[in-house]
Amino acid sequence: MVLSAHYQSTADSQQEIVLPFGDMELPSKGAPEGTLPNGNIGASPLSVVDNADLAKNDSDKAATAGSDNCDSHRAASNRVQAGETKYIEVLGYDYKPQPASMPSWLPKKSSQGKPGWSSSELATYTNESRTILMNNKDVAPQTLDPDSDSLLILTPFKNNAEHLARYFALIDKLKYPRDKISLAFLVSDSTDQTQQMLIESKRWYQEQAPEDMRFKRFDIYRQDFFYALPREQRHLREKQRDRRIMMARARNYLWTRALENEQWVLWIDGDLEYYPPSIVRDLMAYDKDVIVPNCLVRRRSGLDKWRHTVYDRNAWQETRKSRSMIKKLKEDDFLVEGYKSLKTHRKYLDNFAKNETIVPLDGVGGTFTLVKARVHRSGVGFPTWLFQHQVETEGFAKLANANGYGVFGLPYYYVRHVVG
Repeated sequence: MVLSAHYQSTADSQQEIVLPFGDMELPSKGAPEGTLPNGNIGASPLSVVDNADLAKNDSDKAATAGSDNCDSHRAASNRVQAGETKYIEVLGYDYKPQPASMPSWLPKKSSQGKPGWSSSELATYTNESRTILMNNKDVAPQTLDPDSDSLLILTPFKNNAEHLARYFALIDKLKYPRDKISLAFLVSDSTDQTQQMLIESKRWYQEQAPEDMRFKRFDIYRQDFFYALPREQRHLREKQRDRRIMMARARNYLWTRALENEQWVLWIDGDLEYYPPSIVRDLMAYDKDVIVPNCLVRRRSGLDKWRHTVYDRNAWQETRKSRSMIKKLKEDDFLVEGYKSLKTHRKYLDNFAKNETIVPLDGVGGTFTLVKARVHRSGVGFPTWLFQHQVETEGFAKLANANGYGVFGLPYYYVRHVVG
């Protein structure tokens, strides 16, 4: 099969770009999990190595390195004693001997013979501090947020091969400067072609595509959590706590490794069906710490009719009834939305009036979530433990609110998810 995406050029002339997934065979029937089309297990650049082999290799390397380091240190020590060198090489770092006397800025006896600094020494210290602080002022803008428009798109993937063509087609249509966008993906516990397709996509976008289609960064990470849940069980209520905790671990793994100096972070589901090309600019215009649109799903209600309903029930606002219900819960009670057997009395995005175009939220989902990067940098991630009876994205919203950040939703701005 050949998967394709469409690219809208700057001249508004649309041309079809064929993505490089090519004709790929699925693993043969009965092949071990993780087997790639060529018959190898984990043969791609990001494949997983057996833990026992890793431990053995590390042990062998450590034994060899220990012997080499001892010889290296003895030789270095001899050279220093012989006056042959001015530094000692220790574990790959250049170590320069410290001066025998204490640095002038450290507290010691003053010129009057009393502990602490004299007036003249304190003035010197103050001047040195002022120099350091001025240097920090110059460096900080370069190391934190140098580009207010920079955007990091994050997506965790698991067996998502069938949706990747649409995923990149939607991103290609975004009305946002391509050189401001960085992509980062986490592949975990996948046994289909997701990983190999991402590797080939990266090669095409970053090396072969037209310059104006290349991303600032395109990073792929692999981390397996060895969590297996049959697809037909993924929405069972009794499975949600473990499933959502595993998703939180995946999200935390991804953002802590991928976030560099971007100003915005955008979490996108790998199986969205549609979102407007202007959505990134539209959401940024509200200038909120965390903001989500209303995610719908489309189902047939007749031969020629479609019915749209809310897909993401994780975006909600607490009510008087829900707060009253929460007060009666035990400390380790876990709340989850979308089940008739559990009424939480929360207000979802389809429960707001037409004039309520933007509303504060207490929970969000992860289908399409725009976050100011400073929220993550401050330590607000996705709880893998119960925080106010929630985990993962809903726990993230609770944690963000608790840390003074604003969490908002747009009841009448829509994106669409595939059925499933």
